[in-house]
Amino acid sequence: MTMRRTPAPVPPAARPRRRWTAAVLAVLALLAGTALTVPGAATAAPAAWTPKPAPMTTPWTNQVPVDNPLPEYPRPQLTRPDWANLNGIWDFAVTSANAGRPATFPEQIRVPFVAESALSGIQRRVTQDDRLWYRRTFTVPAGWDGRRVQLHFGAVDWRTTVWVNDRQAGAVHDGGYDSFSYDITDLLNRGGVNTIVVSVWDPTQTGSQAVGKQRLNDVTPHPGGGIFYTAASGIWQTVWLEPTAAAHVTRLDMVPDLTNNRLKVTVRGAGTSGHQARVTVSAGGATVGTATGPVGTEFTVPVPNAHRWTPDDPFLYDVRADLLSGATTVDSVGGYTGMRSIGIARVDGVPRPVLNGQFVFQTGTLDQGYWPDGIYTAPTDAALRFDLQKHKDLGFNMVRKHIKVEPQRWFYWADRLGLLVWQDMPSMERTPDAAGRTQWESEYRRVIDQHRSSPSLVMWVNQNEGWGQYDQARIANDVKAYDPSRLVDNMSGVNCCGAVDGGNGDVVDHHVYVGPGTTVPDANRAAVLGEYGGLGFKVAGHEWYPGGGFSYEDQPSLAHLDDRFVGLLDGIREVRLPRGLSAAVYTEITDVENEANGLLTYDRQVVKVDEARVRAANRALIDASRSAAAPVTLPTGQFRSLRVTTPGYTDRYMRHQDGAVFTEVVNGGSEALLKADATWRIVPGLADASCYSFESRNYPGEYLRHRNSRVYKEGGSGDLFRADATFCPVRGANGGVRLSAYNFPGQYLRHYDAELWLAVPGGTRAYDSPALFTEDTTWAVEAPWTP
Repeated sequence: MTMRRTPAPVPPAARPRRRWTAAVLAVLALLAGTALTVPGAATAAPAAWTPKPAPMTTPWTNQVPVDNPLPEYPRPQLTRPDWANLNGIWDFAVTSANAGRPATFPEQIRVPFVAESALSGIQRRVTQDDRLWYRRTFTVPAGWDGRRVQLHFGAVDWRTTVWVNDRQAGAVHDGGYDSFSYDITDLLNRGGVNTIVVSVWDPTQTGSQAVGKQRLNDVTPHPGGGIFYTAASGIWQTVWLEPTAAAHVTRLDMVPDLTNNRLKVTVRGAGTSGHQARVTVSAGGATVGTATGPVGTEFTVPVPNAHRWTPDDPFLYDVRADLLSGATTVDSVGGYTGMRSIGIARVDGVPRPVLNGQFVFQTGTLDQGYWPDGIYTAPTDAALRFDLQKHKDLGFNMVRKHIKVEPQRWFYWADRLGLLVWQDMPSMERTPDAAGRTQWESEYRRVIDQHRSSPSLVMWVNQNEGWGQYDQARIANDVKAYDPSRLVDNMSGVNCCGAVDGGNGDVVDHHVYVGPGTTVPDANRAAVLGEYGGLGFKVAGHEWYPGGGFSYEDQPSLAHLDDRFVGLLDGIREVRLPRGLSAAVYTEITDVENEANGLLTYDRQVVKVDEARVRAANRALIDASRSAAAPVTLPTGQFRSLRVTTPGYTDRYMRHQDGAVFTEVVNGGSEALLKADATWRIVPGLADASCYSFESRNYPGEYLRHRNSRVYKEGGSGDLFRADATFCPVRGANGGVRLSAYNFPGQYLRHYDAELWLAVPGGTRAYDSPALFTEDTTWAVEAPWTP
């Protein structure tokens, strides 16, 4: 056990000013990653323990200390100066699921890495028929005399029972994603050795609990697995001790109120009957505002001229909460907040998410939070930070944490680095029974409570693609009522996989692979693309199971991956943003096991894409949402001819011949039939009146239409025909127009060897060639050759 405390001892309760000063010093040091250590804690770490070989090595695999992994302070929004880290080597045993405590613990495990992981030293499959047992000893430092001792678990998957000195510490805890604590003061041998025993049973997908993407697969690389990954059983976040006063703060709920320049605060505590709370907000060491109010009841702290938190300027205020008994401070905790608002508002008549009252397009990635060495647990705090920093490096301003809930330090880094977070509630494998529903909703509320003060978190995503779906509308209303300060997504991927849209919440969320699709807002909800992309490239030497990777669309080279991905971002900016799309989540930031569609490899050793290009494309998308250009319009009901703008070919026009469409030189001396073939009547789009269709001049009722990427002049009916015959204009160079397919946004009408094709930026076919792509897809709309 490694102790953490400030350089100078802090006497309990007697000197509140010095106590707070010490706390500030401790928090600053801890958040910076500095170790503050005092002796006096026994450790259970023997020299014999070694990790197992990781299937892939991340840059941090070999930086994990044996007996002091993840030494950073685990709870950055509720800090105290004294604490003791219990991470490290614990005795370990596995029994049958219904067995009692084993007589011996024959193995050892490095906590907090799950038993399936290499970093744990176990690396073994755990099933519903197994029960995991952990044991270690510790001593309570003499400096903690007179205070209560709290035992904290960041997260344990799934059913956890704890004993201290052979006496059970509180109730059994069910839940894999929320933290929990026990006051173990009355169970301790003060001044002597204490023994903790932890029992964990985890049924993974065979149960009805929240499980996310965990499945009972082999723990070493193997073919298959699809979009589901290795299970994570047992302790997977930091275990730690903390001394507190008998009356102490347990949580700070903070909600910014920009309209009234204040912070709404609820200080929650234990043993606090008759106590008051004083909350102070400061910046750079200078007090901004302070207020006193009752514990457990909301009151407000003035924050005049609030410096607003944004992804580009993630400014954080320091917060201190003092628990008062009369004039005496009995407890002090530190924290932080960001002043920002999130909501839905009409922007130019379209429902949009607004941050601090302004629409900013949210562009991010799907972040699964898996690691080849630690599975559910990042090997180090630097690794945890790395994935979020890489989002920033690539120009993203948002991240969707996909059906997993990370440790509080992950949220700290998102808050500090400046990323908008969509937080999924981990899904169930199947529709649950009544007991499963009660458990899932209870755990969801605890997750909300534990992360409700994070400024980066802007939306709760309740369910995903119909997995375990039930009562979508009710749950969305319940979550909105429980946390009205954030957006709510009742179902991500309502168009996918049998999902049912609850019809409420703040967004309409579609999944489209490869995308970007045609998601549009409804009367009150913003349109978001909860998943798209999935472009894959397998990097030799950086595959989890060589040859086993899959993606939604494999790319033949990294150059094609760059072109294709940037083409998707450009298509969102040029086509979908003007038509109401407000956010998009790319699948995904890293490869995960056999999913090879990451922007980075699973081992985080290779960034597959050109960072500068992707960053520029993301910034262009974000900037376009801040200052929307006037829409491109065409003259409906009139005849026009469409001329090539590629240098050297500007005397050629789009014309049909024998049903197909080509380009051909047309001039005043051309035959009347050629001139008529090169003339089109522009009409409102057959599938969407905000776009356009092009009707043949000499074959009324037949339209420009793409089919299997080739472009034809055809008649027809039905939804598919109407979509294929609808094109949305995008501003081109020198006054020209690019025509994007309505049902394939970001794919454009292009002439290639005199033929017309629907071309894909970054595609692999000859007519997708990057050379002169923009020029070949830009058309001049001119007077008709045949009026």
